Amino acid sequence: MLILEGCIQSVTTPNTNTNSTTANILRKLGITLIAPDKAGCCGAVSQHLSAQQEALNFMRRNIDAWWPYIEQGITAIIITASGCGAMVKEYGYHLKQDEHYADKAQKISELAKDISEILLQEELPLSRIKPSIKNIAFQSPCTLQHGQQLDGVVESILKRCGFELSAVDDTHLCCGSAGTYSILQADLAQQLLYNKLTNLQRHQPELIVTANIGCQLHLQSQASIPVKHWIELLDESFV
Repeated sequence: MLILEGCIQSVTTPNTNTNSTTANILRKLGITLIAPDKAGCCGAVSQHLSAQQEALNFMRRNIDAWWPYIEQGITAIIITASGCGAMVKEYGYHLKQDEHYADKAQKISELAKDISEILLQEELPLSRIKPSIKNIAFQSPCTLQHGQQLDGVVESILKRCGFELSAVDDTHLCCGSAGTYSILQADLAQQLLYNKLTNLQRHQPELIVTANIGCQLHLQSQASIPVKHWIELLDESFV
């Protein structure tokens, strides 16, 4: 399988690179990940800023980088940032008028999978997973639950692995990160952040986990407890 390295996670969280953690977990399941050198930004930030041609160029570059591997039989493109996942799953739509890339883009969208979709299908070695932190609160990013329609998937995996999830009110509401929103609409983003953290921390969990690097950074800025990507927590729980 391929993995999208992206342009934010490895820079902003270098000590806990989520993609390296994902590769470590999948290696235990007999799955090898490939990260093509020439792939990069998914194009989401450019799209958010109405720089459409720049976004399309990022999409074309990734397709060119991935296509030789797809021709060799790659079965999925794994994405650990739900914001990027939502973007890549729309490549087919954004490039549908491009005679050179339309068919390839549609194939890319079909192969794009959030890491939770892969782990949901795999038989996890539950006997090797021993949660050291059990009481956690999960923040489901808008791009995961609304954009990719994967509401409840991560939660089901964590529960199956023995984690206890705190009740969280208004899980459908945004945390305020929303791509570039936290920068361009800072006041409103901070109000959304305050509301989200109030709900996440109400039952005093030991840890907050999320599925998107943008949400993780935004939540970390004001949270009174640690915030991680959920896949890092899962990897740490293997014995």
